[in-house]
Amino acid sequence: MFKNHPRGLPVLFFTEMWERFGFYLMLGIFLLYLTATPDKGGLSLEYTTASDIFGTYIALVYLTPFIGGLLADRIFGYRKTIMVGGILMGLGYLALGIPRTGADVTFWLALVLIMLGNGLFKPNISTLVGNLYNDPHYAAHKDSGFNIFYMGINIGAFVCNFVAAFLRNKFGTFSVPFIAAGVGMFIGVIWFALGQKHTVSADVIKPAKPEDEPVSKILLKVFGPALAFGLVGWFGIPFLGRLMHSEKILTIFGSTSSDAFLFACIPVVFFYASLWFRSQGEDRERLGALLPIFAVVIVFWAIFHQNGAALTVWARDYTNREIPTALAGAAGHLKLVEESYAPSSDANLAETYFHNLPRNQWPKETVPLRLVSTELFQSVNPFFVVFLTPLVVGVFAFLRRRGKEPSTPGKIALGLFITALSTLVMTGATFATHNGAEKASALWLIATYGIITTGELCLSPMGLSLVSKVSPPRLTAVLTGGWFLSTSIGNKLSGILSGLMGSFEHKSGIFLINFAGALTATVLIVLMLPRLKKVLEKYTAIPAEAAAEAVQAEASPAADAESKASKDA
Repeated sequence: MFKNHPRGLPVLFFTEMWERFGFYLMLGIFLLYLTATPDKGGLSLEYTTASDIFGTYIALVYLTPFIGGLLADRIFGYRKTIMVGGILMGLGYLALGIPRTGADVTFWLALVLIMLGNGLFKPNISTLVGNLYNDPHYAAHKDSGFNIFYMGINIGAFVCNFVAAFLRNKFGTFSVPFIAAGVGMFIGVIWFALGQKHTVSADVIKPAKPEDEPVSKILLKVFGPALAFGLVGWFGIPFLGRLMHSEKILTIFGSTSSDAFLFACIPVVFFYASLWFRSQGEDRERLGALLPIFAVVIVFWAIFHQNGAALTVWARDYTNREIPTALAGAAGHLKLVEESYAPSSDANLAETYFHNLPRNQWPKETVPLRLVSTELFQSVNPFFVVFLTPLVVGVFAFLRRRGKEPSTPGKIALGLFITALSTLVMTGATFATHNGAEKASALWLIATYGIITTGELCLSPMGLSLVSKVSPPRLTAVLTGGWFLSTSIGNKLSGILSGLMGSFEHKSGIFLINFAGALTATVLIVLMLPRLKKVLEKYTAIPAEAAAEAVQAEASPAADAESKASKDA
């Protein structure tokens, strides 16, 4: 699988695999943890509150890469920043594993550690991957390298939910899975430390130009106003509502935390826009190609990360999760099932699995239904990533040999269009179940994840590859942070949109909004393609000799063996 790629790629591949193991293990059970009752080890929060916390968390965890990228670019270098970030995340997961009955100080401290750690870790390991391909011998394989790297992310994301389900069902608590996330993160840090000799050549701090501002000034200039804007969103908007004698707390985006976050993003967005305004010549062209893509892909993340909220609720409450009798025993031994007892006559059905299950399908009160653990549905997406990555890489390699491969921006446009199609599947699910009055087949969710994963493979690794190709060298990590800023804003919007799921009379409303947004984003990217392709061709031309060597390698039997190895992985 790693043939024709730098020796540092497997080091970063397995480091990221373990880091994502911890990250997605936590994310897969986070909403369940927030909404579960205390007797099940949860915090017993209302769904709208939990969705807001979920959206804010995944937003902030992708906003902090702005700081991490800046510090690595200018001061600490990439490897040292990655090490510190990994340690902070590991400590955060362990802190989250402390038993508690409410959102106490240790809960918020754990989230802060994870957010800061991810900010230091995430943009810089992606930057190291890109830097490994600065050698002309490997340059033609950069897109393929990012696809392989992305597969490592999703191997960790696939396995983690089985571990989470096993530990949660065996010990009856969320604490042990959170601790497992921390252990996985520390394994990744150790692996990275042992393989540093293969990545040291990619850890090069680019000298700043005279027009570049010092880090301290950037942080003060960006986060000073961000804090001020955030406070306006948190306190100012509700205060305005009181002046208007509003009976409810006035908000613009549904909650004070959403208002605070999105307001705080305004100065950060302005900072990236100012990079373009201040730049000249080559830098101006490069930034002018990247920033519009950053803006458009917000829509993708707003849809994609509803998997942790809206689609998790759909899996828990509206999907038929009953395990066939023939498989129930094996699944029970593996601790991958939940047991749900029929409620008593005075129970609130809205809070149980049985609320949309016909009464004649209820078991006796003393006999539980054995259900697939909800978090296992979070492994469907990474499974498809691992399964489809060799296929997608192979298709693009086939088109490349014939001179018909889409440009990197073209692949992003294709990814957005496929994402739009995935939302129509969930729209169909709402009608097939008569607006959630009946249990849905699990195939609806599986099909949705399969389609959106295809779009993800065209978009997400290609976005990271595009940033590393087009960014001015001294700003690579800062602009990687910009890519994650787009992810951050999209993630917050995913929480806001997921929270609206119960606001529509028909549940298709949220998925139709997703469809309209993805289709609009696709059209905008297509309209920008001529200019984007021109900039890409101008600044990322691969030497003819290296390009010919890459095509020859892909056409050789060795390449076929590599493809098979990818499938086996």
